[in-house]
Amino acid sequence: MPEEINSWIDYWATQVALRQFWWQALIVVLASLGAWLINHRLQKDLELRVDDAAQGLRHMAVRSTQRLLWPITALLLVLLGRAILAALNQSVVLLDVVVPVLVALALIRLIVYVLRKAFTVNPLLKSSENFVSMVVWIVVVLDLVGVLPEVLGMLDAAGLQVGESRISVLSVAKLLVVVAVAFTVALWISEIVNRQLRRTPGISPSMQVGVSKFGRVLLLTLAFLLALTAVGIDLGSLAIFGGALGVGIGFGLQRIVSNFISGFILVMDRSIKPGDVITIGTQFGWVQELKSRYVVVRNRDGVDTLIPNENLIISEVINWSYVDRNVRVIITVHISYHDDPEQALALVLEAAYASPRVLRDPAPGAMLMAFGERGMEIELRVWIGDPENGFGQVRSDINLAIWRAFQQAGITIPPPQRDLHIRHLPESADSLQPRQDASAGEASEQISDSSKKPGDSKPPVSDGETE
Repeated sequence: MPEEINSWIDYWATQVALRQFWWQALIVVLASLGAWLINHRLQKDLELRVDDAAQGLRHMAVRSTQRLLWPITALLLVLLGRAILAALNQSVVLLDVVVPVLVALALIRLIVYVLRKAFTVNPLLKSSENFVSMVVWIVVVLDLVGVLPEVLGMLDAAGLQVGESRISVLSVAKLLVVVAVAFTVALWISEIVNRQLRRTPGISPSMQVGVSKFGRVLLLTLAFLLALTAVGIDLGSLAIFGGALGVGIGFGLQRIVSNFISGFILVMDRSIKPGDVITIGTQFGWVQELKSRYVVVRNRDGVDTLIPNENLIISEVINWSYVDRNVRVIITVHISYHDDPEQALALVLEAAYASPRVLRDPAPGAMLMAFGERGMEIELRVWIGDPENGFGQVRSDINLAIWRAFQQAGITIPPPQRDLHIRHLPESADSLQPRQDASAGEASEQISDSSKKPGDSKPPVSDGETE
């Protein structure tokens, strides 16, 4: 291989010294300038067409034309110059090199655009674009140098025999390329189908998700089988691999397969749809997306929770919007037994519409529910049609309106009442009782002594004497 590279370098050093080489270089420069001017002029018109085009095939065609305009225009001008030189019996070796380079440039731009339309833009996709560009340029350089057949022969020679089939590095590389192309086309078609489904007004969101999932799986399966057939792999030889895959699914991948099948069940029975408000365990929120493995639920804080599909099948789920989106909110308030309950019920009903989210149909209702320890218990029941926005703000607005109305009417909201019964005192308290009695006696004696005058003291009376 080094000998071919050295001879290739010597050949081009000889060509550069010829005058015909520079005529070809002039054609390349003029073709590049002409392609730039045409591209600059037409890009403005194409940009206007992009604004008018819908998100469909027409939009993709216009965007593809924008990316391929310069290399295709330069390629056509170079081919025109090559035809002129060939008619004049002039050398076209440089133009024969420029033509595949421009074809590779157009191919790379087209592949990158298709990848971006078929997949979500992420770091992996950007690295894949760089890898694809590098592979295409390496193939072009090897072809221009003239060593591409030898490289392919070396890759084909490096292989091993597996049963009746021979697997080489070249066959594996071809398989990867064909599978990548087939998967890209399948995902691209799936995305087009999804966009058409979203525009169809008669299809429900759950049916759109179901058709999208089933179509994507079907297209990817067909793409993989067609890729294997295109490479020349006998599908009958994959029986052993299929058995091993079945054992792996039975042991290690059963949860993944369970989530995948559960996703189809959720879509088909339409128990949970995008936009539904659900509660599963302690998680409350509305369904954003139904994925093949999990469901995206967003709560009131804007946090997305990824719940496996299997949990929605085997666990108890509260769907607040299964039949309709109307949800009842109950607000409880207590009043004193000294207040008029009929007046309180009227004020509570007036305060029901303090929140603009409260529906008028069904109408709010207020009832006297019980006579409790704190007082009379009144319950206000209102209906809202947007449970995904939560209930806290509705309760806050109505409670504040009730408090204001009760303050103006003089109605009391009694605090909690508790009765305390002391069955016995501790021993330390009983021991303090005699001391308290003795101190009380001493105090009374001091008071009686102090009430006597100084001359009133008399000698003690004997037993026989009477006063």
